[in-house]
Amino acid sequence: MSIDAHLATLERKHGELEAQLRTVQAQPSVHDDMIVDIKRRKLRLKDEINRLRGDTQH
Repeated sequence: MSIDAHLATLERKHGELEAQLRTVQAQPSVHDDMIVDIKRRKLRLKDEINRLRGDTQH
């Protein structure tokens, strides 16, 4: 897989997690652990995207 294709996949997954996070946060009976897990996964993806881009600025 090329770097561009890998970046596109990571960015798509990041967007999916963002949508999932909004959905979970809108639910009144949300567990904080679930929100923390989604945010952690989003951060890992963002870090990987930045690493692949060679981008040191966030």
